[in-house]
Amino acid sequence: MPGKFEMYKDKGGKFRFRLKAGNGQIILSSQGYKNKAGCMNGVKSTQKNAAIAERFEKTETKAGKFAFSLRAANKQIVGSSQQYKTTVSRDKGIASVMRNAPEASIVEIDL
Repeated sequence: MPGKFEMYKDKGGKFRFRLKAGNGQIILSSQGYKNKAGCMNGVKSTQKNAAIAERFEKTETKAGKFAFSLRAANKQIVGSSQQYKTTVSRDKGIASVMRNAPEASIVEIDL
């Protein structure tokens, strides 16, 4: 089952997207956008930049967890991951985004 982007309006009125892998797990989440068009631009940027390994920024939290962010060509963060227990699982998360994002469908959902 292919991945998909879910676009939605959060409780604060901002538009967000999340990328889900084929198994339904959320593998990337966006910041809040003021409008739906901005959110759609974020999805398109994610689809484009996810194929470029250098656009992924790997981080470690003070608590010893691991995460990543995806940056656009202009260096803005377009999506962030959950926190992982190991670097191996974080790197699998990156690989999943790279595999799923470029061809993922886009759906709008209500929360």
